[in-house]
Amino acid sequence: MNSSSVKVEAVRAADPIAPPPILVRGQGGLGQYVRQARKRQQLRIDDAASLFGVSVDLVSRLENGAGSVRLDKLQAVLDGLGLALVVGPKSDLQSFVTRQKASDDERV
Repeated sequence: MNSSSVKVEAVRAADPIAPPPILVRGQGGLGQYVRQARKRQQLRIDDAASLFGVSVDLVSRLENGAGSVRLDKLQAVLDGLGLALVVGPKSDLQSFVTRQKASDDERV
């Protein structure tokens, strides 16, 4: 295990409860979710970029939904934050949204 993964694991252990998964409808939604995850872990953007092996510019573009980000770089950021990218058929979208709404209603 390299030293950067140890640091990320140590940060994750202190995380408050993460919000539920979201349906991302564009780069902006993904970026907001990534920014919230980074801030919950109390990581400055430059520290996060260094830990994940990407540039500050890339993290900034991702969080702001500006420009393109290579898939391998996106995966590095998501993995570093303890997040995952899930892909499935659009036909399953309605059941996901229904489950999400039910979950949200239970919390209220």
